[in-house]
Amino acid sequence: MGAHLQPLALRLLALTFPLVAKGFSDETLEKAAKSEGYCSRILRAQGTRREGYNEFSLRVEGDPEFYKPGNSYRVTLSAATPAYFRGFTLIALKEGKDGDKEEDHAGTFQIIDEEETQFMSNCPVAVTESTPRRRTRIQVFWTAPPTGTGCVILKASIVQKRIIYFQDEGSLTKKICEQDSASEGVTDKPILDCCACGTAKYRLTFYGNWSEKTHPKDFPRRTNHWSAIIGSSHSKNYILWEYGGYASEGVKQVAELGSPVKMEEEIRQQSDEVLTVIKAKAQWPAWQPLNVRAAPSAEFSVDRHRHLMSFLTMLGPSPDWNVGLSAEDLCTKDCGWVQKVVQDLIPWDAGTDSGVTYESPNKPTVPQEKIRPLTSLDHPQSPFYDPEGGSIKLVARVVIERIARKGEQCNIVPDNIDDIVADLAPEEKEEDDTPETCIYSNWSPWSACSSSTCEKGKRMRQRMLKAQLDLSVPCPDTQDFQPCMGPGCSDEDGSTCMMSDWITWSPCSVSCGMGTRSRERYVKQFPEDGSMCKVPTEETEKCIVNEECSPSSCLVTEWGEWDECSASCGTGMKRRHRMIKMTPADGSMCKAETTEAEKCMMPECHTIPCLLSPWSEWSDCSVTCGKGMRTRQRMLKSAAELGDCNEELEQAEKCMLPECPIDCELTEWSQWSECNTSCGKGHMIRTRMIKIEPQFGGTACPETVQRTKCRVRKCLRGPGMEKRRWKEAREKRRSEQAKKNTDSEQYPVCRLKPWTAWTECSTLCGGGIQERYMMVKKRSKSTQFSSCKDKKELRACNVHPC
Repeated sequence: MGAHLQPLALRLLALTFPLVAKGFSDETLEKAAKSEGYCSRILRAQGTRREGYNEFSLRVEGDPEFYKPGNSYRVTLSAATPAYFRGFTLIALKEGKDGDKEEDHAGTFQIIDEEETQFMSNCPVAVTESTPRRRTRIQVFWTAPPTGTGCVILKASIVQKRIIYFQDEGSLTKKICEQDSASEGVTDKPILDCCACGTAKYRLTFYGNWSEKTHPKDFPRRTNHWSAIIGSSHSKNYILWEYGGYASEGVKQVAELGSPVKMEEEIRQQSDEVLTVIKAKAQWPAWQPLNVRAAPSAEFSVDRHRHLMSFLTMLGPSPDWNVGLSAEDLCTKDCGWVQKVVQDLIPWDAGTDSGVTYESPNKPTVPQEKIRPLTSLDHPQSPFYDPEGGSIKLVARVVIERIARKGEQCNIVPDNIDDIVADLAPEEKEEDDTPETCIYSNWSPWSACSSSTCEKGKRMRQRMLKAQLDLSVPCPDTQDFQPCMGPGCSDEDGSTCMMSDWITWSPCSVSCGMGTRSRERYVKQFPEDGSMCKVPTEETEKCIVNEECSPSSCLVTEWGEWDECSASCGTGMKRRHRMIKMTPADGSMCKAETTEAEKCMMPECHTIPCLLSPWSEWSDCSVTCGKGMRTRQRMLKSAAELGDCNEELEQAEKCMLPECPIDCELTEWSQWSECNTSCGKGHMIRTRMIKIEPQFGGTACPETVQRTKCRVRKCLRGPGMEKRRWKEAREKRRSEQAKKNTDSEQYPVCRLKPWTAWTECSTLCGGGIQERYMMVKKRSKSTQFSSCKDKKELRACNVHPC
């Protein structure tokens, strides 16, 4: 490998280290370059470092203190804004080892993104950057070593500008020890409590990137989708799923069937450990441009006790493949709330089905296996298979953004961006970029706002696609949404306070009987005239939990938040749920309702015609010659709830390719004829007929007449001999005739009429049949001739092709 392809961390070390590391001479560098432990020397070198320096961090997903042998963990190296790094080195060593020997290294790394990371050429056990550029984060998988390895030290070095930072302790070093057999059931989730104050509200947005373009091998064209997203914000005492763990029944149903029902039931049963149930709709098909369909999103809250977030969604169709996050901690060590999390996702196997392709038949894994990341070497038939063991291309990305906080904050280090009143403002629309080939009607008037109060709602307008002049150029959306508020709350009114959304209601102050709860909102913008805002920023209301508190009463949790409205326009239904915490002590039945429903209003529905994508190109003809079929498809672009659409989405038609070659076809050979001479040398022949003439380049007909030699007794010479021979033949015929007459007198013969004429041919071409008959003229009454029957002959006719 040329010098220009060596990892940047190695090149910059040789170029810049004499400037920044004292006591690390050129001679030492030369020895290090020749040493097999060169990667360990990089990490042991003492470079420029500041006390309390925490711009860069090395993190193992879930922040585990212990690892399970053989399990895989996501490792992230990141820089806090506005910091960045150009190069890096990442290595895993057994505790107390220097890395000079192969056995000093622990576990193995797996590359996730080949454009970002690669294995170091001089030290294949270490990971470094693929290309020298500014970056803020990288991710790899690390598979833990086998039992008996002990503690492992994960170390990273960072190259920023012309400075190399080496850290043998602190934020770029992570120690993780083997889990002993006594603590086999202990979870790898963080054991540290969250020290943040108040609550925070986040929005999760899921971007699927699994498509035929990115993953062409065996991609399922017709049924590809992401199932409904299901998850929760929860405490460290509850685990939805984790690498190295076993899938629950709820996880299994999501993984194999895409059904979130059982998973949601399991989450709600952990009501004390769960703050918010996270749900988002399924996506059919799996990928569409954002101008056709917005990425699914969901909002959730966290607090000091329930500061972790997990979710999963099925990649379908598949045996049991999913993506998601497990116990993502949104609480910082500085007692604050994380501003933003961006994670690229690869698929993982739930360990419940043994299929190896997208549409493998159901084949339960018995016994059930542990959850693990898919790799490119799992099976040659896998759609992710790579014989060279490369990384699996990413299938999705999830973005988690903090949108609001509630209550007094206690973090020691202030946030880089103060978003206590943060809310996602509508992005400014760019200039109209509608293609000239798309002809629309005018926009309809804006619908009424879905909110009648100062809470944020939305309104909608629509237009109709009248013509699409160029089917190869897609036409943008025919719907437009805009945030809005009720009367008197307009954002455009300069004398009006702009308020944030209400933050979720606090828990009821009591667990039984009547109490109070409150919620807050914040001023986003004060009136332009400088007046004070008189809009209330806090609301308090009474709440009743478990109206009766006697031993015979049923104890239930508070109502959860309302689900999204079932309709995107017009009137729909929304529901909320609660769980039974304790049944009556006297053993009676619990009569408390656990589900509540009510109507909800969305912007007025405007009936519009079906919005369809252009037809795809016609498929190849189903045959290689002659007559076949071909098909084409198109997709429904308008939302199904906007009205029934009965337009066909697939068409089929006949297709004609050049005629298929027709080979010559012949009858069987006839019997050989008699020899053409009565003595001496002669010949005999046999023939066959042409049934089908060759056409369209088919095989030509072979010979239809064959001739062979024959030899009869020698001919006698001289006229006397010839006369004698004729005489003998005449006498022989007379003798045979006399014998025949004698037999007929003794045994009457079967007398038949002459053959009839041949019938007309049954077809005009292509091979038909002719018949003729010989009828019995006189039947003998003797039983010896009872078999005397009419005769029938058949022959082929009109054998020429039609």
